[in-house]
Amino acid sequence: MKILVIEDDKTVGRYVKRGLVEAGCHVELVGDGSEALRLATDGRYDLLVLDLRLPGMSGIELLRTLRDREDSVPVLVLTAQDSVDFKVQALRMGADDYVTKPFSPREIVARVRTVLRRVDTPVLRPERLEYGELEIDAAAHEVRKGGSALKLTAREFDLLLFLARHPRRVFSRDQLMSRVWGYGAALDTGTVTVHIRRLREKIEPDPSRPRHLETVWGVGYRFSP
Repeated sequence: MKILVIEDDKTVGRYVKRGLVEAGCHVELVGDGSEALRLATDGRYDLLVLDLRLPGMSGIELLRTLRDREDSVPVLVLTAQDSVDFKVQALRMGADDYVTKPFSPREIVARVRTVLRRVDTPVLRPERLEYGELEIDAAAHEVRKGGSALKLTAREFDLLLFLARHPRRVFSRDQLMSRVWGYGAALDTGTVTVHIRRLREKIEPDPSRPRHLETVWGVGYRFSP
């Protein structure tokens, strides 16, 4: 895996890079947001590890620019403990996951592997799911609505495919964190809510009145064919 680490703190950057290199990844390190954007848009990386607090172009601005350009490269953001607003904003902008500082190299590697599991693990059940105008092609890792391809992040696709493979079954946010993200229920399940909201904006004719991604109040979410 080729990973770009974007971190202006050289000590932290080298710390992250060392852990990923020891795990077998090819890693490049850059400390400037503008330079990172130039490198990232070349499409040479499988994942970006992005610090939100960067000089010049911030991590949020860089992420927003990538998603505005419909670049779906997976992004794992690094954030300080007191930056709750940044974490929420990053998820809304299209980040796939985040790690809170301080962290260990093992945690970084585990999160990266989870985000990249769609690349590391072959699709065991190639299939095409069709629900009205919505088509989900698991083998091609593609979603179409009315014949037009949608730009989903890796995590958005995983969440939609999981729910669509279990139509009408209700899953709690804790269950989705465990089954889709691969984490225990102790982590912030608000991440699920953010991703559901983003998916509705992309696949639903009227996100305020969803036809497919339904909320079952007090329980969780389900996919309605």
